[in-house]
Amino acid sequence: MMERESLLSPAGPQGGTGPESSNIPEYSVGAISSAIKRVLEGTFGRVRVRGEITEMKRYASGHVYLSLKDDGGKISGVIWRGNVSRLGMVPENGTEVIATGKISSYGERSNYQLIIDSMEFAGEGALLARIEALRVRLRDEGLFDQGRKKPIPFLPRCVGLVTSRSGAVLHDICTTISRRFPRDVLLWPVAVQGEGAARQITHAVQAMGNLPNPPDVLIVARGGGSLEDLMAFNDEAVVRAVAACPLPVISAVGHETDTTLVDYAADRRAPTPTAAAEMAVPLRSELMADLAHRAARLSGGLAGILQRQGLRLQAVAARMPDLPGLLDTARMRLDDRAQRLELALPGFVMRARARLGQAAYHLPAVETVMGQRRGLVEAQAGRLQSGWERYLDGCQMRLLRAPLRLETVQSRLALQRTRLEGVARHLKAVSPLAILERGYVLVQDEAGHAVTSSAALPVGSHVQLSFADGVRQARLDPDEGRR
Repeated sequence: MMERESLLSPAGPQGGTGPESSNIPEYSVGAISSAIKRVLEGTFGRVRVRGEITEMKRYASGHVYLSLKDDGGKISGVIWRGNVSRLGMVPENGTEVIATGKISSYGERSNYQLIIDSMEFAGEGALLARIEALRVRLRDEGLFDQGRKKPIPFLPRCVGLVTSRSGAVLHDICTTISRRFPRDVLLWPVAVQGEGAARQITHAVQAMGNLPNPPDVLIVARGGGSLEDLMAFNDEAVVRAVAACPLPVISAVGHETDTTLVDYAADRRAPTPTAAAEMAVPLRSELMADLAHRAARLSGGLAGILQRQGLRLQAVAARMPDLPGLLDTARMRLDDRAQRLELALPGFVMRARARLGQAAYHLPAVETVMGQRRGLVEAQAGRLQSGWERYLDGCQMRLLRAPLRLETVQSRLALQRTRLEGVARHLKAVSPLAILERGYVLVQDEAGHAVTSSAALPVGSHVQLSFADGVRQARLDPDEGRR
């Protein structure tokens, strides 16, 4: 009774008249609410409450109101705006968590609530089960198929990097790239854990792929940590952004034993950030050594080819005949033929002359040949003379028998001549030339066709005027108003 009196301040009697009213203290509603609040806050202090999130609402003010429930009951909770970004996770309905805070009451509604300032998943097993369920769903959608993987460029011009500005990850990657093969590094700094980390990583990956001059390869990296620290890289939005990124993506999240869903969606997974830098750029010294080795092999192969071809050339040259010897032999043969020709030509001429003399000896004399030809000509002339005389005699006989026929022909000719003269006089009477002689003119166009109408030709056309004694050219007068 003493403890209750120390917590409550009685309001005093209110004029009760019954005997019992004087023994029961009277309190105001505010006093009761304040006493309950003091009891709750003083008794429990900071507590850790495990339960499933339900009825979660995020208001425009930034405060988050929710309830935690289990099989035994339900308690209301609130996360003030200043603590939302420091939770280390994103609360969602249906997630089992362990919330840390203090118990307080809200007197205006006569209820109590848990003021939450930190939150974590309730056990790693539940968190892993949630991640596995998301992995199976995304795998069934095809986001992890090997056919979607893009090849990493051999020697990128620029390497994109999405990670925290602070920490050893940025230093390790830049140092490794500078040591292996110096390349430009484009950093997009993001938060890698806590409230808003998943949203920043998603935006960074999407923005890197949409740059006007994007990098050739993208590294998404962070250092090691607990499963809760790596939850931003198990976020569905981050995984989908990495899978849809048009750039080849190398994931380097955590240590070698850490595996996140981003590792499945990325084109290559690196066990550490340093290994990711080694995948992104080749080792310059190895390239130089390989290039020198290839150059040495190329030079050796070329020298071997030249040597083998030289040996083949020597073998072919040894099988070929002696060209100077062949020329000397041909030159000697030519001199011999020239000498033999020089000696044989006079003898050939002498033999030809002798054969010509023998042929002339056997030929008949010219007078004999001419006499024979003259006799033949005279015989032919005699035959022609006799034949001609016979032909003349025949013609004379035919002429003697033809006077009667000649007179008949002459009479017929006279009759025809009379008819022709009549036709000629008629033609002359109707001839255009006869008309022209009477002062008329024949008008023709340039094609030689007769013009019978003034409208047949346009003004300015050239015409031909035929008179009885000649032809003249003219052009139609364009001024027709005077006619």
